[in-house]
This record gives sequence, C-alpha cells and structure tokens, in this order.
Amino acid sequence: MLEMVDAVIWDIGYLLSAALFILGIKKLSSPKTAPNGNRLGAIGMLLAVLVTLGKMYSEGNVEPELIVGGLALGTLIGAWMAIRVEMTGMPELVALFNGFGGAASALVGLSEVLARLKSGDVPSAGVELYATWVAIGLTGLVGWLTLTGSLMAMGKLMGGFYIPLTKKDSRGRRKWVNFPTWGPPWLNFVKVALLLASIVLIVLTIQEPNNTDYIYGLVGASCLLGVLFVLPIGGADMPVVVSLLNSLSGIAAAFTGFVIGNNVLIIAGSMVGAAGLILTFIMCKAMNRTLSAVLFKSFGGGGKETVTRTKVGSDPEEVAMVCDGITSCVIIPGYGMAVSQAQHAVKEFADLLEAQDVEVKYGIHPVAGRMPGHMNVLLAEANVPYEQLIEMDEINSELQEADVALIIGANDTVNPVARSGEGPLGGMPIIDADKARVVIIIKRSLNVGYAGVDNDLFYEDKTMMLFGDGKKMMNELNSAIKDL
Repeated sequence: MLEMVDAVIWDIGYLLSAALFILGIKKLSSPKTAPNGNRLGAIGMLLAVLVTLGKMYSEGNVEPELIVGGLALGTLIGAWMAIRVEMTGMPELVALFNGFGGAASALVGLSEVLARLKSGDVPSAGVELYATWVAIGLTGLVGWLTLTGSLMAMGKLMGGFYIPLTKKDSRGRRKWVNFPTWGPPWLNFVKVALLLASIVLIVLTIQEPNNTDYIYGLVGASCLLGVLFVLPIGGADMPVVVSLLNSLSGIAAAFTGFVIGNNVLIIAGSMVGAAGLILTFIMCKAMNRTLSAVLFKSFGGGGKETVTRTKVGSDPEEVAMVCDGITSCVIIPGYGMAVSQAQHAVKEFADLLEAQDVEVKYGIHPVAGRMPGHMNVLLAEANVPYEQLIEMDEINSELQEADVALIIGANDTVNPVARSGEGPLGGMPIIDADKARVVIIIKRSLNVGYAGVDNDLFYEDKTMMLFGDGKKMMNELNSAIKDL
C-alpha cells in the first residue's frame, strides 16, 4: 500500500514536522510553556522518523526488520538513559546527545559517499560534483568534530572517570583519573593547521573522488580536531562549549539534509544551529568574554591565587537565628549545589521561610553550573515555582532591599572583584549578592573558583560562612530553623 503513496504526502509530513519544531522552540522561550514545547518537538521528531521510514520502505530501500530493530534499540537506549541519569547529570547527558547528533550526521555522510563509490554513482566533474562532495565533506568535518569534542566535554563535565577492572578502595571505588585541561599557546596553531588540512582534504576528494584515503584522512583529522578543540577549555567555560557543540550538531544535520535531499533535516538542523549559536553568544556576553577568547584561551586552571586570609565559620544555629524575623531572602545557587545534590534541601529551606511569611526568590546567573539553564533544571526538579526563578539583571535591582542573600556553591558569579575590570573576572557581570544586608555562603572551603581569584565577599563583616557539603549544611540549617 505504501508503494502507492504520492511523493507529495511525504513532503506534507515533513512540513508538519517542521511546523511542530518551530512551535516547540517558540514555547521553549517561557518556563511555563517549555514542557509543552518539548512535547511538540518530540511529536514533530516522531512524525519525521515515521515519515522517513515510510518513505524508505515505499522505495524499497530498507527492510521492515531493520526498521523495527532500529526503533526498538533506540527506544530502549533512550528509556534507559532517561531513567538512569539524574538531573544532576544533565550537563553530561546533553553533551553526549550533542555527540550522538554529530555522529549520526557523520555516519550518514560517510555511508553516502562510500555507497556512491561502490555503485559508481559519482557525478561528473562540474557543479553537481562540487556541491555534493562539499556537502558530504562538511558533514564529515562538522559531524566528527562534534562527536569527539562532545565526548571530551562530557569527560570534563564528569571531572574524570573510573578505570575499569582496577582494584577497589575501602569505599568500593575503582581508580579515578581526572580529566585534563591542557592548552599551551602553540596548540592553537595545531588546531588551525588541522582545520586547514581538513579543508584541503575536502578539495582533494573533489579532484579524486574515488580515492578513499582522502576520505578516511578527513575522518581522522576531524576527530583529532574535535579533541584538541575542547581539551584546553576550562570548566568555567563549559556552558559556552556545550551550547556551541549543540549548534554544531544542528549544522551537521543541516549539511546531511543537503546530502540526502531531506528537507526536514535542513530545516531542523538550521534551527538548532541558529538557536545554539545565539545561545553561545548570550553565554559569552554573560561572562564578558568573546567567543575567540573562550576557544583559544583557557579560563582558570592555572596560576591560581593562594588563599592566605582566614574566616571564622558560623554554625547552622547562628544562621537560623539570623533568618528568624526577616522579610525577604534571595537564594543564589551555583555548581556546588549541583555537585552536592542539595536542590531539595534548598527548596525545604525556602518552604520553611515562606511559612513565616518571608518572600523568597532565586537569583540565577546565566553561566551558573556547567550548561545553559543548569540551575533552572535542578530547581525545577525540586518543584521550585518558575516565577521565583529570577534572572541576574532583574534580581540585582532587588538585592539592596533583601535581608538575606543565601549563596550555595557559587563563587565567581558573585565575586565583587569583577566590577574592578581587572584580572580573569574583570568586567564579567555578577549577581550583586554583596549588596544584601546579610550574606550567608555555604561552601566547602575558602578556595578560589575556576577563575583562580580570591573572593573578598567571603571576608566581609556581614558575611556568614557555613563550611561543608552543600546538602549536609542545608539539612542542618533546616533542622536548626525547625528547632527555633
């Protein structure tokens, strides 16, 4: 029956998919409508997959067993990851998804060129050959770069990995290897050389389409470029890198659409590429850094200041007494909240204050965490109302009137030295936590953040430090408030 379906029907299906993608992205602009936006995007993707498989089956290009097997395998992997991965692991998962997108595009491009060579379907010299081989070459370059770069980003977000089959320690853990951040100045020249080499290989494949050595050379150069692309980038720049890799995965998909003549891939890939690139520049603006500085200059990781000052820590009972009788509190989360998985304890703290008629809001810095929207995702998991999540520019105007600013796991994003215009943080917009009447900071120690700069806020008279694990200290603070 599918053999009788007019080609126009498949185009209509793709058009509906594209419309759902556009509507889904539009709804992602607001936290209230974002869940529906995700659903519309998922429905659009499901429709695109079904239309593509139906079209391929009608043309006799794929067997039903392969269709069913592919759908079953993809469904099982997706379900397993959705169930297993906690919200705190979302940055790593997003990075991996970006890699999957790049790998899918790269494999399609590679299979397309090898199939053409095997069947002898190589266009004669001219515009068709140039257009087809350039599209395939760019698909491979961007796709393989995105795959290896995303795997590197995932490793950096995880901090490292356990070596399988190594001897376990007393806590039952195998040997841990930290993920490196290494980027001498000369490495930038290597990256530029690899990029130029990849372009030259694309040109050579056009001149000698049947020479597979150039094809596999392009695969190798692109993969190595992806590794070196992310290797020097410090942890503080990971939100920028994740959004950029997301953009590249979309661009690779768009190139793939040109290769196989699939309109929905062109549309969806272009939207992802554009949205990711816009988000990348937003992240750069939030850090007062240029994209070139992010890509070619590591942020932090070396030359860090040695902390010589001390600060007497407070205890949860003291902090609880300070919080008794206040009228407003701004909670400022950072990566430390994610690491300690303290979001539920933070929500309990807010509930306890609200039960005493305290106005509670959350100040969200654009680059807090390790991916765009990291804090929003974690707090949403703890059922924090969306309307309480206030972006940096808006919350800063309210902090002067706030009785308490509670900082949990944030450092560079609240460091007043950024206003001086000097050092690694110079000029970076921050949340003005120091303008609140009382500042409470939950942090393991006085150590500097990724930028390697000491934070004067720690040592101010109005600052109270709770030293320890974020979740542990929040639970103790909550218990102390209940005992008042």
